[in-house]
Amino acid sequence: MSLQVRRRLGLADIITLFNVVIGTVAMAVAVLGEVQLVAQLILLAAVADGLDGIVARFRGGTEVGPFLDSIADIVSFGTTPALFVFVAVREEWGPLSESPELFALAAAVASMFVVFSVLRTALYTVFVGENETRPGIQNTLGGTILAAGYLAGITMVPVLLAATAVLSVLMVAPFPYPKLLNRDAFAMSIIQFGAILVPTVANRLFPRLLLVAALAYLLLAPRYYWGEK
Repeated sequence: MSLQVRRRLGLADIITLFNVVIGTVAMAVAVLGEVQLVAQLILLAAVADGLDGIVARFRGGTEVGPFLDSIADIVSFGTTPALFVFVAVREEWGPLSESPELFALAAAVASMFVVFSVLRTALYTVFVGENETRPGIQNTLGGTILAAGYLAGITMVPVLLAATAVLSVLMVAPFPYPKLLNRDAFAMSIIQFGAILVPTVANRLFPRLLLVAALAYLLLAPRYYWGEK
């Protein structure tokens, strides 16, 4: 029996797989301790995640598309941000091997982010239909806020760990989060590219704009956003 890969995959699926590649490269870069570059790659993966959705809506998706997207979310916006947080803590506090308590704290918070990301993805895939209300913040949003915050200059470890824990819980919170309209997703991608390519220009303008936009969506979208319900 053949898997018929070429027939069953579409352009949107190829972009999703590219998203996985970005997430994997980001994890490899995290091992090298390049924290800023990891944050930039998380944002690049977020751009790819938005692009595959736009392509799927305009050109049509495939049966395997939703499953690929869910798996990609766990890699690029679950595991990668968690490893990013752990490495960012090490960057600020020094070698965690010298402090078992700090190591345990950083590992616990990072693991929490992965667990809730996996839980949200699994529950969403099984119990939430394509046209139903989407509860909880998207994995992508959580990863974007952490990466944008770091690039914007928010590197204090207590703030980073607290934000990671809060975002983890919000992934399964009972608040509806609509999809971005295509025009808003496009505008967001422009800011993301600025944060990726020139994160320090004009006193970190693009990461700060991206962080403000992401937080505004986090706080206001359940009640006030006019996007796709």
